[in-house]
Amino acid sequence: MSNETLSGRRIAVLATDGVEQVELVQPRQAVENAGGTVTLVSLDHGDIQAMNSDVNAGDTFSVDKIAGEVSVDDFDALILPGGTTNPDQLRVDADAVEFVRAFVQARKPVGVICHGAWTLAEAGVLKGRTLTSYPSIRTDLRNAGATVVDEEVVVDGNLVSSRNPDDLPAFCAKIVEHFRA
Repeated sequence: MSNETLSGRRIAVLATDGVEQVELVQPRQAVENAGGTVTLVSLDHGDIQAMNSDVNAGDTFSVDKIAGEVSVDDFDALILPGGTTNPDQLRVDADAVEFVRAFVQARKPVGVICHGAWTLAEAGVLKGRTLTSYPSIRTDLRNAGATVVDEEVVVDGNLVSSRNPDDLPAFCAKIVEHFRA
C-alpha cells in the first residue's frame, strides 16, 4: 500500500482518559503511514491517559482539539477506539455524542473498535446497522437497534467495526482502504 493512499485526508480520533492504548496508537499509525493527517479530539485540553488491558496505565497523549471546538466538516473520517472507560466518558458528553452523530449522519467513514461502539449507541445511529464489538457491549448495541455479529471486521456502509485488539491488523487495513473513498 502506498504511503500516499490517504494524502490530504483529515482523520479525527475521538478519545479520552481510559482509551485502550493499542486501539489508539495502531489505527493512528496506519492512517499516518498511509499519508493521512490525524487530529486527537477529546473532552478537555491537555493530555489523556491511555491504558493497557483497561487496568494498567500506559502512555499519555496530547489532545489537539476538544469536541466542542470541531465540526464534522473539519474531517474526512473518524476513529473511535475502545477501552471501557473511554467510551463510557465520551457517551455522557453532549459535544462528543453530537460529533459522532454528525459523522454517521453525514455518511463519512467511521472506524470503531471494541467498546468504542458504545458512543455510537448513545448517538442513536445504530438502528438497522450491522457491526461487531467487544462481547460485553453487544446487548447494548442490539438494544440500540443494531444487528451484532462476531467477525474480525465488519463493513456496513460508512461504518467499519472490529471486536478487540487481536483484530487490529485487519481493522487498520480496512479503515485505510475505507477512508480513502
